[in-house]
Amino acid sequence: MRMRVEKQETADFWSSPAAAVLEGLGTHAEGLSGPEAEARLVRLGPNRIADQPRRRLLLNFLARFRNPLILMLLAAAAVSAATNDPKSFVIITTIVLPSVILDFVQEHRAEIAADKLRERVALRVSVLRDGAVCDVAAVEIVPGDIVILAAGDLVPADCRLVESKDLFVNEALLTGEAYPAEKQARDLTTDEAHDVAAPPNAVFMGSSVLSGTARAVVVATGRDTRLGGIAGVLASAPPPTAFAVGIKDFGMLIVRLTVSWSFSCYS
Repeated sequence: MRMRVEKQETADFWSSPAAAVLEGLGTHAEGLSGPEAEARLVRLGPNRIADQPRRRLLLNFLARFRNPLILMLLAAAAVSAATNDPKSFVIITTIVLPSVILDFVQEHRAEIAADKLRERVALRVSVLRDGAVCDVAAVEIVPGDIVILAAGDLVPADCRLVESKDLFVNEALLTGEAYPAEKQARDLTTDEAHDVAAPPNAVFMGSSVLSGTARAVVVATGRDTRLGGIAGVLASAPPPTAFAVGIKDFGMLIVRLTVSWSFSCYS
């Protein structure tokens, strides 16, 4: 039965023979062809755990006015304008607007600097394409790629080992185990196939190679990796705490009291 590249069932990759894994992924020991790798990259997306959604600049700017303190000052400015007190209106807006603009500009510059730094330190991986070893960015690898690993390398995706020699990896990020895990390119026994929590014939994104060498076929990238699944859970927004709710309610109370007091003073 052919495994679908678009939706990987990774447990099958650990328990199936290596030849069946390669066939199911539509690849072979010499790696993918360049055009096929590009087509899969377009179809499956880059090898990123998560793309941080960026709001439009205007929405990002307007979001700063949700701060209760800013709302309170803006309400006071509106009351000053409505009660024919231009001096107070000018003073408040002169304080609020420059601070909001400065905060927006500084955060935008920081995001640009972070993106440039991320590009400069991007992980690169040795892969087989058209039977030749080439160096590609880790975000461009796809299921079916054959990656070459050596001591000091970071594992760029979840992979099934095809060849290995004296391979030990550090999986502490995923398992919490401080000791190196030995990995071997072999088919699992019947007993091992029933427990694929930490298969000895696989390496995972987020682990590092401590010693030895290996060739492995990529079976899952990005959010489909085990690390991607963990990151997805951690990235979900937690419910607001009682303290956060209390701060928000207190801020809104201050806004209402300020508006009420301002209208009572000028009426």
